[in-house]
Amino acid sequence: MTDVDCVLTDCGMYYDKTGDVMKKFHTRDGMGVTLLRKNMIPTIIVTKEKTVMVRKWAKNMKIFRIFDGIQDKEQILIKICNTLNVKPEQIAYIGDDINDIGLLNKVGFSTVPKNAIDEAKKIANYVCKTEGGHGVLREVADLILTTQGLNVNFTKK
Repeated sequence: MTDVDCVLTDCGMYYDKTGDVMKKFHTRDGMGVTLLRKNMIPTIIVTKEKTVMVRKWAKNMKIFRIFDGIQDKEQILIKICNTLNVKPEQIAYIGDDINDIGLLNKVGFSTVPKNAIDEAKKIANYVCKTEGGHGVLREVADLILTTQGLNVNFTKK
């Protein structure tokens, strides 16, 4: 599972002349989603924001599920566990800020970008070498796949 702002994006919010929000996503994160999916590991987005941009990116990347507009992120964990038939300790989550701390504390593998807030870094199992918006999900995907002895080569079955 992953947050969006400052994890998949660079923390910037770009506005066009009509006031629509644009966000920059890193291509490597898309490949991270693909590698996870090819190894039967679904990617789920949990974000407090509700934007068309995120929904479009999620659809293009074939994200398993998106939970947007979620204010209390840790409350969604039981629903996700029931949907996937897993326990919280079998879930990894990438978050970066105060509203992610509850969820970071409840999952089995909590990760944060290099530029996460200090409170999140203190409780995380892993602090990425990468800053938000620069391939954090890909770094975590590679770590999960390698640690589990799964396929990190896109071309092999």
